[in-house]
Amino acid sequence: MVSSRHVPLTLLAAVSVVLADTLPSSYPHVYSGQPTGDYSPAWQKYFQVTAPLPNITFSLPRSYAGNINVQRAGHPNNTLFFWALENSVGSLTAAKSTKPWGIWLNGGPGSSSMLGFFLENGPIRIASDGTISANKYSWDTVSDYIWIDQPVGVGFSTADAAGYVADEDQMGADFMGFLANLVKVFPTLATRPLHLTGESYAGMYIPYIMKAYFSMANPPVKIAKIAIGDGSIAADEVFELLPALSVLETYPQLIGYDQEVYNYFKEQEHLCGFDVNLTYPQNGIIPTVKFIDAADRDVPFLDKTLYSKRGLVDEVNRRYAEMDPVERDHRARQRQQRTWKRDLSLRANGTLDPWYGCALLPEFIDYALNYSAPWNLTDGAFNVYDITDPDGLPSLAPTFLTDPRTVAALHAPTSKAWEETFEFVFGELDDDPSQVTMNFLTEFATNATAHGVGVVLYSGNDDALIAHRGTEVTIQNTTFGGIQGFTRPPSTPWSDDTGKPAGIVHQERGWTYVLFSGAGHLIPQKTPAAALTFVREFIFGSNPTGSVIKSPSGAITVVGGENSPLVGNVLPGSNDIVYEAGTGTKTSTFAYPAATIAAWSTFLRGQAAAAAAATSTSTSTTKPVAAADVNGASLRMIPRTILLIGFLTVTCLGLF
Repeated sequence: MVSSRHVPLTLLAAVSVVLADTLPSSYPHVYSGQPTGDYSPAWQKYFQVTAPLPNITFSLPRSYAGNINVQRAGHPNNTLFFWALENSVGSLTAAKSTKPWGIWLNGGPGSSSMLGFFLENGPIRIASDGTISANKYSWDTVSDYIWIDQPVGVGFSTADAAGYVADEDQMGADFMGFLANLVKVFPTLATRPLHLTGESYAGMYIPYIMKAYFSMANPPVKIAKIAIGDGSIAADEVFELLPALSVLETYPQLIGYDQEVYNYFKEQEHLCGFDVNLTYPQNGIIPTVKFIDAADRDVPFLDKTLYSKRGLVDEVNRRYAEMDPVERDHRARQRQQRTWKRDLSLRANGTLDPWYGCALLPEFIDYALNYSAPWNLTDGAFNVYDITDPDGLPSLAPTFLTDPRTVAALHAPTSKAWEETFEFVFGELDDDPSQVTMNFLTEFATNATAHGVGVVLYSGNDDALIAHRGTEVTIQNTTFGGIQGFTRPPSTPWSDDTGKPAGIVHQERGWTYVLFSGAGHLIPQKTPAAALTFVREFIFGSNPTGSVIKSPSGAITVVGGENSPLVGNVLPGSNDIVYEAGTGTKTSTFAYPAATIAAWSTFLRGQAAAAAAATSTSTSTTKPVAAADVNGASLRMIPRTILLIGFLTVTCLGLF
């Protein structure tokens, strides 16, 4: 399965010159006491956070923060900002240590890792109303942990106007340059096992960082394991479009538990070639998934949309906001006048919907907003990051990080104001021009095995944007340890420290896959206790739960068993959906009758049994739809897909 990215054709040289003149420049601030000369342990005292942080009334671990140069020639102001927290007093500055340490990266592209620090897995939680509290589930309780703003220019990181990264390869080189300087300040980090972790668009960042790492004869650090949560490691078709039916199976409330509607979407999935056949081990390479666009709708911005990779929701919200009121009203009327009805008898069998084509994600969202409770009771909001939560991604108010006291305490730059998302990650380029991670994942896996680097991929079961099915497909299409994909389907239950079921886990040949129950895109934010258990046991630890063991006689067992909580190969989502009937109204919880839920479970088991029977009689994977079967639709490949139709308002802020 190979996919390519496309740079927008509108990026003409003349435009680039104009844009280059408007790109911001920033540089690190020189605070009192900064050492002269190259980085060294003498910088520890300079970077140590000693001044009180505003409104923090609880104790924090000893920490260090500031900007460190990335070693890019000709760009002395290109730096990455870091905030490093000690697991115990002196653990970062000890003369000798073999303890592991961790790095956290948010995605975006362009999202500051301070979002993770304050909203997910750091020691300070800042609520939407600005309330500050301690987070007892902070990941620095497991090891020394460092949150890093990157690429250059993101968050508190700095860059001159001509110094932004051109692509992911340059990002990886910058990161290695930063690490080379970081270990001069904290020398034991050079030899201690590093666990490189992140989420969302870090699914691009981390593999490219590893690409740079594997290319070095003497890398500055010793990476032991990587972990990517809800990551964009696959092509856009795979993580945004292909999983649509699995999302409906997880949350059948989206279609009101209507089996007829489910069968309609199942047929659309097949016509689009999205019904890829996962086998364990995988039987051959899964073919390229292509996007079949609709033909019977007039969406003026569609072509531009299809060739943008800035982020699905961010782009949709921006374009929707740019419409004038008349156009917005017209789009709303279009949606109200759609002929999408519960009675599907008038639809032609074996043809794609001419309005949506293979845009199944926006199609089922549109269906939910029009026909399915509780979404049809709302004002048109749907949270693709967490199906059960109407609030969308949390936003970090800049008040704390723009407070001069915070800026000074963290030795942050004064040449720029912190912002949660930076627009010019790739300079004048509007999008990431790099090939998707999936294209070189087997090469990456081969290098990881050779270097003893473990791989952990994890997903939230309630994430509709980067749904877990796409990650599972990517794993089964990757060869690691000499075998393609897992040899057994992930199905072993695991629990958090309190014994509460947390999802499923599977481990083979240095790769770990974890599916979190009750979590969306931001797993540490939604299920912090389970996330901390996971980090301690499966990232930094060696918990064998879910591991496939082969005895000398050839018998296969799975540690923890395969007593799966799955129903028809699906981890059921929550029965309760939280919703708001209107802007500013109180939230309510909606659940369908128990009999409806039970009937659906029986139906889904039957679907899974039928699929298993069909699989056993065929060694084929997927047969994409022939052009003759498409009712007026057109075939095209999509890069970083922006598919939600302009008239569909979605409650989100952008990828973390």
